[in-house]
Amino acid sequence: MSLLSEQEMIQAFSRWKKANPAPVSELDYVNPFTLLVAVVLSAQATDKSVNKATAELFKIADTPEKMLALGEEGLISYIRTIGLYKNKAKHVIGLSQKLISDFASKVPDNRESLMTLPGVGRKTANVVLNVIFKQPTMPVDTHLLRIAPKIGLAEGDTPEKVEKSLLERIPAEFLHDAHHWILLHGRYVCTARNPNCAACIINDLCKHNNRPKS
Repeated sequence: MSLLSEQEMIQAFSRWKKANPAPVSELDYVNPFTLLVAVVLSAQATDKSVNKATAELFKIADTPEKMLALGEEGLISYIRTIGLYKNKAKHVIGLSQKLISDFASKVPDNRESLMTLPGVGRKTANVVLNVIFKQPTMPVDTHLLRIAPKIGLAEGDTPEKVEKSLLERIPAEFLHDAHHWILLHGRYVCTARNPNCAACIINDLCKHNNRPKS
């Protein structure tokens, strides 16, 4: 597998930064707790479907205490349109309980503590650390796992390997916003079924496009 050179990496991220200087999460949230909940709900679901469900939910349950008071059945009435809603309701009520009992109702600012919460894996923890606590983490979702090796940004065939490779290879100045740029590129340009190479601003750098034809 061919990788972008250091100069090509700088070129790629410079173009993404110029096109979108301040990328943000497409999940709607009002505070650290609601972002955490939104990310847990977004597993195997679109951000759009999550935002539609949480628009009303977060008006009445924007703290762990309010979410716990809502209960699983109450929560399900808001998130029924999201895939795996029963399991996700159990996770959200469980993490709300643990935030209250173990973390004084505050979302913790380190990966180890975050990953003790029900429904919170490494990717979810990394999103919270990056978006809320401004840490240069690399949440590897399906988009990053698919396109980072394809383009030549990173190597690896698991989320952990791709995360490690990206953290090692992305120039420090771009690291904080890097996962947003790659995710958005995968979501809207380098899509799985019909990649829009004509609209791609890193088309000339892409190792997938530039690999020798057999």
